[in-house]
Amino acid sequence: MFGRLGGAKADLNQAEDLSTARFLPLPDPRFQKLNSNGERKEKAMNALIRIKNATPLFVIALSLVTATATTTDVIFSFEQDEGEYADTDLETDNAGNIYGTTVLGGEFGGGTVFQLHPTPNGWEHAVLYSFTGGADGGEPYKGVTIDRRGNLYGTAVTGGSGGCEGGCGVVYKLIKSRGTWNQTVIHAFTGGDDGSGPGARVTVDRNGNVYGMTPTGGTYGVGTIYKIHPHAGTWEFQVIHTFTGGDDGATGSAGRMLLQQGRLYGAATAGGLYGSGVVFELTPTAVGEWDFKALYSFHGQPDGSFPYGALLRGPLGKIYGTTYYGGENGIGAVYELSPRQVGEWDGRVIYSFQTGSDGNSPISNLVRDVAGNLYGTTSEGGLGSGTIFKLTPIGGGQWTENVVHPFEGPPDGGFSYNGMVVDRFGNFYGATVHGGTDDDGCVYKFTP
Repeated sequence: MFGRLGGAKADLNQAEDLSTARFLPLPDPRFQKLNSNGERKEKAMNALIRIKNATPLFVIALSLVTATATTTDVIFSFEQDEGEYADTDLETDNAGNIYGTTVLGGEFGGGTVFQLHPTPNGWEHAVLYSFTGGADGGEPYKGVTIDRRGNLYGTAVTGGSGGCEGGCGVVYKLIKSRGTWNQTVIHAFTGGDDGSGPGARVTVDRNGNVYGMTPTGGTYGVGTIYKIHPHAGTWEFQVIHTFTGGDDGATGSAGRMLLQQGRLYGAATAGGLYGSGVVFELTPTAVGEWDFKALYSFHGQPDGSFPYGALLRGPLGKIYGTTYYGGENGIGAVYELSPRQVGEWDGRVIYSFQTGSDGNSPISNLVRDVAGNLYGTTSEGGLGSGTIFKLTPIGGGQWTENVVHPFEGPPDGGFSYNGMVVDRFGNFYGATVHGGTDDDGCVYKFTP
């Protein structure tokens, strides 16, 4: 969710002036890793075998849980120089490499883009780029997106230029040339009509156009949806929708928008008819503009409220996702949207989180296995550090939920602010902002 980095978790039930507040994804009181005496915590027992003569760094993962029907193994634990606070979606390529970002750490402390490369001896970690926090950006949330040529695109919520404190954020591109990754800023936000603080992962189409959302800025101060078009060696920026805070919603979510048949699908975390967020569709027109349509407005408890993660498209054109609040108990829900020929889509909650032991406050996207089961993560609950959960269809439109892994904290992962990705080999991977050997975050592999 959005709040000021380094402070206590924001109370999203409190009204705030979205036109002036500066929001960043998921601050956390646990971010300052201090014990009750105010001292930095000692390093947890190392659950990884590291072969570290110089570079590269090799990691061999040992299982952190007893192998049952499912297993969850930490495959890499971050240290500050390698990156810290991995609030990132993960991306995989055809070779099995994993890409992501860390909000902090790296050579200059402004965050990193990283790659994990599978080897016979484990996973080799490499920092592809370290942000300075200056004109190149800083604090990159939510990972990167790969285009057809293997280039990487992402956003950073600070740095760049504009009138925002610390910079209004950037959209960047990384190109590999002769073994070195070079970064280019393709748009620096001004904090004006173009938006500010881009914390959402971007979408890239076959023509190299880049699409994304901002949570703040724009004409009404509550965010924008934008398109960046490559043209004659430059990049042309276009706002394709400005959120008003009314029926169309406010504050673009951090989830990457879906692109299907030329249309964009995404969520706004607030606003809408009932003030609890919306799921929307954007359709391009022949004159270069985009038509915005609210597909569903969340009603709030017992319906969902505050949709933060990305959407999953399912069979029969249905859309699935999670909400941070709402559900029967107000601590989060999983929802299903079904298309209608006229008017808003039909929406229903297919699971409401119960007491917290089953997880609560989900921020993640969902993924689906070949049997039609849904998997996601919760940012809290379980044993206190969040969970991986599974939803199984049992017929008649009903679903059952079970926790397939409760995160335990160091040396296991802790506090998953993102969902998982499934590579072409059927492997599930995710990241946590805390946990791992040094409590600086980790990347894990989940085997259903």
